[in-house]
Amino acid sequence: MLDKYKFKSPNLRLEKDLHRTGSDEQVELTCPQCKREASLQVLESEFFQCSRCQMLHKMSARQRIRQILDDGSFFELDAALQSHDPLAFPGYREKLNQARLASGEKEAVITGQGNIHGQPCAFFASEPGFMMGSMGAAVGEKLSRLFEYATQKRLSVVGFTISGGARVQEGILSLMQMAKVSAAVRQHSDAGLLYIAVLCDATTGGVAASFAMQADIILAEPGALIGFAGPRVIEQTTRQKLPAGFQRAEFQMEKGFVGKLCKRPEQKDLLYKLLKMHQGEKA
Repeated sequence: MLDKYKFKSPNLRLEKDLHRTGSDEQVELTCPQCKREASLQVLESEFFQCSRCQMLHKMSARQRIRQILDDGSFFELDAALQSHDPLAFPGYREKLNQARLASGEKEAVITGQGNIHGQPCAFFASEPGFMMGSMGAAVGEKLSRLFEYATQKRLSVVGFTISGGARVQEGILSLMQMAKVSAAVRQHSDAGLLYIAVLCDATTGGVAASFAMQADIILAEPGALIGFAGPRVIEQTTRQKLPAGFQRAEFQMEKGFVGKLCKRPEQKDLLYKLLKMHQGEKA
C-alpha cells in the first residue's frame, strides 16, 4: 500500500550549508545534489527549490516572511524575547550563543503581523538555523503572546513550523510550553478565528504534538517529515523496519492528518484565498 511513497527524502538544507563561491556581493551557491550553481538572488526567486533537480533547500524565517508577506507590511512582535539558560544546563549558554551567531536571530521563532495580498494576519515562522527550531520557554511565550494578540485584534493566524521539538536543555520549562501555547490556540479558536499551519521539513516532537497539529487548516510542503518521534527512534524502539515514505507529508495526507500539499510558489495565493474564504468573501 505504501509503495507509491518510495521517493527520496527532499534532504532540505539551510542556505549556509550550500557550497559558496565568490564575493559577498556575488555569492554563488552550489546545490549539493546536482551541483548546479546559482546566486542567492536566483535561488530566492525560485523559492529555494533547485530548478534542475527540484531539491528543496531550507528557508530561514526571514526568507519565509519575504516570500509570503507583502513588502513592507510586516512588523515584528516581542523581538527581544529570548532564552537565558534557566536551569544552568551544561553547555547551553554556548549553544545559544552559537545559534544566535549562525542564524542572526535571538530565538527559534519570529512572530508579528503582516499582510498577504493586502489581507492582514498574525504570522509566525520557525527559524531552522536556531537549534533546529526547537521550542524553549521563550519560543512558547512568543507564540502564546502572538495568539493572544491575534485574539484581541480579531486576526487569523498563519504559521510555518519547522522544529525538532521541545528543547531538552530547558527540561520541564520547555515541555510546559506545549500546554501553554495550546491553551492560547484554543482561546483563539473559541473566538471564532482561523488558524492555518504550514508544516515544513521537519515538524516533530512537542511542536507536532501541540500547536502545529491544532490548526483549523493544516497544509504541508511536499516530502516534509511530520510526526512525534522520528523514524530512527521508532525503528530502534519497535525493532521493525518502517515502510518507505512513513511520516512524510504525502503519507500524512492520505491518513487525514494533512489537508493539502502546497508547493512553495503556490503558498501565498492559497493562503490569501483561505483567509478571504474565512471572511465569507470571494478571493
